[in-house]
Amino acid sequence: MRQALATGLILFAGAAAAQDAPCGGDFGAFKQGLVSEAGAHNLSAQTAERFLAGVSRSDAVLAADRRQGIFQSPFIEFSRKLISADRIERGRAKAVEYAGVFDRIEAEYGVPRWVLLAFWAFETDYGSFQGDFNTADALVTLAHDCRRPELFRPQVFAAMELFARGDFDPATTTGAWAGEIGMVQMLPEDIIENGIDGDGDGHVSLKTSAPDALMSGGKMLSSLGWQANQPWLEEVTLPGDFDWSLTGLETERTASDWAALGVSPRDGAFEAEDLPASVLLPQGKGGPAFLAYPNFRVFFEWNQSFTYVLTAAYFATRLDGAEIYRAGKPAPGLSDAQMKELQQKLAARGHDVGEIDGILGAGTRAAVRAVQAELGLPVDAWPTPELLGRL
Repeated sequence: MRQALATGLILFAGAAAAQDAPCGGDFGAFKQGLVSEAGAHNLSAQTAERFLAGVSRSDAVLAADRRQGIFQSPFIEFSRKLISADRIERGRAKAVEYAGVFDRIEAEYGVPRWVLLAFWAFETDYGSFQGDFNTADALVTLAHDCRRPELFRPQVFAAMELFARGDFDPATTTGAWAGEIGMVQMLPEDIIENGIDGDGDGHVSLKTSAPDALMSGGKMLSSLGWQANQPWLEEVTLPGDFDWSLTGLETERTASDWAALGVSPRDGAFEAEDLPASVLLPQGKGGPAFLAYPNFRVFFEWNQSFTYVLTAAYFATRLDGAEIYRAGKPAPGLSDAQMKELQQKLAARGHDVGEIDGILGAGTRAAVRAVQAELGLPVDAWPTPELLGRL
């Protein structure tokens, strides 16, 4: 599910809106505040009233928002759950079935078919399950909730705009719990900005038309900065005496510079010797290792979970023919309770780890690297029972 706005692409209008009609409080009064604000988004009050007439607060959406435990899984476990021989086989079959569509996407937007297939697979299992949450309920509920109103409030007005165009029925449109719609799960603003009529029927139908969904996804990735004819990820091997502090997205070297430090591609030659790239160790120095090129960062505009992003990027390489990664022998990780304890200890030492949620996110990884350096441990961002014990 795309959550790019959560990373800082918070629109000024959305921030101002939060002041005009604060989150929380009486749900009916909140909806009336949205009606009052509709004019600022070039929408009539009548359109807003009709859109919101049947909208209700969804406890199921709020529960799903608080329950994202799958992202607590480490990379090896997570990727093995999501990637199967059947999913690879079906993905390659879809590549053949929609070869003409993918050819057009690659020509117009430069996005490889394997990347779009990876998102299509992970978001909706190639369109077979697109979510059964009422989208209008989900968006308004999350805009009303005070956890992330700046992300979801603009999406409510974007959905109203789609409704005014005749492309959204608040009573029947369904999707993911966070308001994403269609085969590749796009938020209403993304549909407005990047929706493409790929099958030429005069409508952008992301729920029922694979060409529309894939073309729209390709345009969106291009708008987010995807560079044509550039790689995104490849597996590498590292020498035993490697300086682990150089790993992570914070450090970039060209592939040729990495080669001088003993990094080597698993098979053949580097895909791009002169591009800046980062060495990633999702489970520390004992686990798999990857070289991430600039296009890899575009994946984060679709989803903010490092584990999800790396798995999607890796799956795209598998669809393109890459071998199964070498899992290695990573050091034991932490349980959910231990991860939360670690985050509490890191926060107590002054590190910003965000929410104490048991998820090894970017903030926690950065804090782990800092304390590993302080304690003289390998700086590989992988929290272990040894590290927790040392703290």
